[in-house]
Amino acid sequence: MEKNPNKAIIVGAGMVGAAVLGALLGDNLLSEIVLIDQNRDRAAGEALDASHTTAFAYSARAQVRAGDYADCADAGIVVMTAGPSIKPGETPDRLKLAGQNTQITRQVMAQITRYTREAILIAVTNPVDIVTFCAQAEFDYPRERVIGTGTLLDTARLRQMIAASCHVDGKNVHGYVLGEHGGGAFVPWGLVDVAGVPVDKLHTAFDLPAPLNREELLEKTKAAGFEIITRKGYTSAGIAASVARVVKGILLDERCILPLSTVQNGACGLSGVALSLPSILGKNGVEQVIEVPLQPEEQDQLERCAAHLKATLGQVEA
Repeated sequence: MEKNPNKAIIVGAGMVGAAVLGALLGDNLLSEIVLIDQNRDRAAGEALDASHTTAFAYSARAQVRAGDYADCADAGIVVMTAGPSIKPGETPDRLKLAGQNTQITRQVMAQITRYTREAILIAVTNPVDIVTFCAQAEFDYPRERVIGTGTLLDTARLRQMIAASCHVDGKNVHGYVLGEHGGGAFVPWGLVDVAGVPVDKLHTAFDLPAPLNREELLEKTKAAGFEIITRKGYTSAGIAASVARVVKGILLDERCILPLSTVQNGACGLSGVALSLPSILGKNGVEQVIEVPLQPEEQDQLERCAAHLKATLGQVEA
């Protein structure tokens, strides 16, 4: 069956899946979006609700409907959001979800691979690095076509906080959060700048009362998701925007560089684990992982992160 690159499948019609649907419709790049959920009524309801927005002249042209895994056969993109998330009051550690969500991922992947190995898979379910590894390695799916959202949202949060401190547009802030989407995340501060001004000079260039507190920025970045969960019960808007950014990069063959989680194959000396490094994203998925310069202590942080993730993977192996 000929692939339709502008057809996307969303597996999971919960809060995150519904938000992803809205974000993808807003970008108006897809011709068809299919929702799959164990609760078909929920999927059909979300699809029906979203389809009413396509009547407005300024809105999406995509056909939206509920479906099943057979719809993956000609899809260009499959977004996997199925599985529970951290709830208010629970331990703020995404790795606690590893056992249950890897089992769900195996069930989802068993269905997807019945119909396709051509679609680009975007893993959203947490712990996203563990889920990404499971989806690729256990099912021998093409490595460049399994992409976890990884630290893309963490990076957006960091950039927004720096931008707010400097009173500038966040698009002028550069730099990355790398490693695990979780407690092991770190920032290579030598790569962070605003309009070419390095992070340790921002207070002078932008007339700030004091230098930015790097440790505080990193901790706020890592805690942001759990603060949102505590306040509203779940996160959805930020991760949906992250998925839409990845989809746009694929569909427009942008070759943009984003911090995405992929199964590593030698970059920065790592293999046998999925985590986030700056990656060139285009129509074929992740086309290259960039080995950015890291300070020795940053390389140590990356390796500790990889070791921690590998230990978790050892606990959830099939």
